[in-house]
Parts: sequence; C-alpha cells; structure tokens
Amino acid sequence: MIPYGKQTISQADVDAVVDVLRSDFLTQGPAIPRFEAAIAELCDVPHSIAVNSATSALHIACAALGVGPGDRVWTSPNTFVASANCARYCGATPDFVDIDPVTLNLSVSSLEKKLEQAKRSGTLPKVVIPVHFSGQPCDMREISALAKTYHFHVIEDASHAIGARYLDSVIGDCRYSDITVFSFHPVKIITTAEGGLVTTRDAALADRMSRLRSHGITRDPAHMKNASDGPWYYEQVELGFNYRLTDLQAALGLSQLSSIGEWIARRHVIADRYDTGLAGLPLKLPHRLADRHSALHLYVIQLVENAPLDRAALYARMREAGIAPNVHYIPVHLQPDYAQFGFKRGDFPHSEAYYDSALTLPMYPLLSDAQQDTVIGTLRRLLS
Repeated sequence: MIPYGKQTISQADVDAVVDVLRSDFLTQGPAIPRFEAAIAELCDVPHSIAVNSATSALHIACAALGVGPGDRVWTSPNTFVASANCARYCGATPDFVDIDPVTLNLSVSSLEKKLEQAKRSGTLPKVVIPVHFSGQPCDMREISALAKTYHFHVIEDASHAIGARYLDSVIGDCRYSDITVFSFHPVKIITTAEGGLVTTRDAALADRMSRLRSHGITRDPAHMKNASDGPWYYEQVELGFNYRLTDLQAALGLSQLSSIGEWIARRHVIADRYDTGLAGLPLKLPHRLADRHSALHLYVIQLVENAPLDRAALYARMREAGIAPNVHYIPVHLQPDYAQFGFKRGDFPHSEAYYDSALTLPMYPLLSDAQQDTVIGTLRRLLS
C-alpha cells in the first residue's frame, strides 16, 4: 500500500539516537538545547523552545499570551482540532474565520470583515491563529497589520510549514507574529517521532513558555519568591505542565534537520510531476503562490462537480488499487464536540465545500517516481 505520508529515517538518524541511548542523558540533557539552537538558526529567531507535541506548543503559546476565561481565540476551520482546542485548554472560547477557496488558508478579507463586526459588538479576539495549510504560508503581512489595528496577538500554526518561506522571511522568524508553532509528527517535514516547538522574538514569552513546559518550575533566582536553600533549589512559581521533549527525540530531530532542504526540494519535484500528470482531469489542483515557498507537507486535490466518481467512491477505488489517500481536514466546527458552541453546517461555506471534495495524495521524499506514476495512472483511469 502506498501511504499518503511516511517518515524518512536514515542510518545517521539511527546512529544519533543510539548515541544518546549510550550517553548519560536520555532526557533533559544536551541534545535538546542543540536542537533548539539549530531550529533558531534555521528560522533566524532568537528563542526556540522544544516540547513533546505541537498540541502542547499551541497550549503553552496561548497560556503565555495570557489567554483565559472570557477571551476569544479565532483560527481556521480547515485544520486539525488542536488549533482550536488550545483555546479551550485555557478556558477561552474558540471561533473560526473561513478560508480563501484558492489558497485554502484563512481568508484575510473574511478576517477583516469579522473583526469589524466584533469591534462593534465588543467581541474582538485576544489571539488569532492562522494555519499554514499544507505548508503554504498565510498572508501574514496583512494579518499582522490587522493585529496592530485591532490589538490581538498572532500565533502562527506552522505545523505543516517548517522550511517554508514568505516574502523575504522564513516561517518561524516571527516577523509577523508573536509566536510560531511547529510539529515534528512522523508524517511532517522532519520528525522527532512525536514533538513540537515554539519560536518567538520576545524574551519574556520565551521565558514563560520554558517554565510552562516543565511544571511552572524555575531555577532562576530572578524569578524566585524565596531565598535559595542551596544549588539544588528550585521553585514552582506557576502551574505548568509536563510537556518536555526527550534527548532521544531531540537527537533524531537534529539529525533530520540536516536533510530538510533536500526533502523539501524533493516534495516540489513530486508536486510538479502531479501538476503535469493530473492536468486535464476533472480536478482542482493545489495553487502555489509565487511570492512564497511552500514546504509542501500535503498535496490535496479537489474533485469538481462533473467528476465521474464522488470522493467516497474515489477513495475506496484508490485503496483497492493499493493506494492509501487521506482527507485533510474535516472542518473543526463540524465536530460533534463543537456543537456546544452553536456551530453548524453552513457557518463557514468555503471550508465545508473544500472538505466535501478534498482528497490528499501520497507526498513524502521516499515516494518513488514509479509509485507516483501508479497514483497518477490510477487517477487517470478512474477519472477519465
């Protein structure tokens, strides 16, 4: 079966993990700060804090910005549930902004219209979380301008987008946001098995997120309430979490990072071959913008109305042919658990229309040309 996504693990990755297994530290050792420093260098940002998942990263990002009961956090419906759940972990109310039907990212025009309405009703968000869907950056310059006008914070959900570029900046440099979040799940651009990370330019936010990932504990005398009992002394100064990454994971991530440029380049080759091989079929292919460089985590097609098969039938027929596509994503507001907030079908029509026709094709560096030709040939046979 050809999967939609798959990690790439080299002998160098294995050796890096084995080196840690034979070292003095399996967790909270030197591999973590080395990994953080490497990501900070890649992203041209001063602060980088690794955690055990992107979900945890989103949570501590919201918490560090002071999100709490009575606050509102807006994000895209076209994302994994974690992008909205992070608001709920803090006691805040989640809401959504519909997507642009071309880019599939949060629509700036819809955001501006919703902000104007929210200002009149006194319901402006404390945080907006744009999601760089499939690895293509959102319109961050415009979102940042709106943040300054309407006084909200911005957390970039770049779970799909490490290594992507926007205008003259790299995703993760936080030029247009307070905090950026990355994911290192196995099917992402690079992996730490499970893991995530936050970047920021703000030293105070970095300091607080570092505490929040480790029980709210500090060893810095500047943040302690009492006099130290000795060099072993620490204090819990706020309620935090056990969101720490291990040295094993950090070593894997650091090894993987050396291949990120090569792997993203390979993803672009695969996307170009799909663009050519699927041309002329009753499909809407992904749109890549010229002023930004996508990390191409996903390659998502959309069936048009006159297609000979609907999405469910095409999904089933592809699996019969030995191909395992996927669907990204069921709009978050349609999840049963979100009905308690009053959301219903029809609230965000562009996200819903996209979901009803979307199918994610195999996309990962180890996908061979022969395997991709099988995917293309199967789609041509089924849809011609």
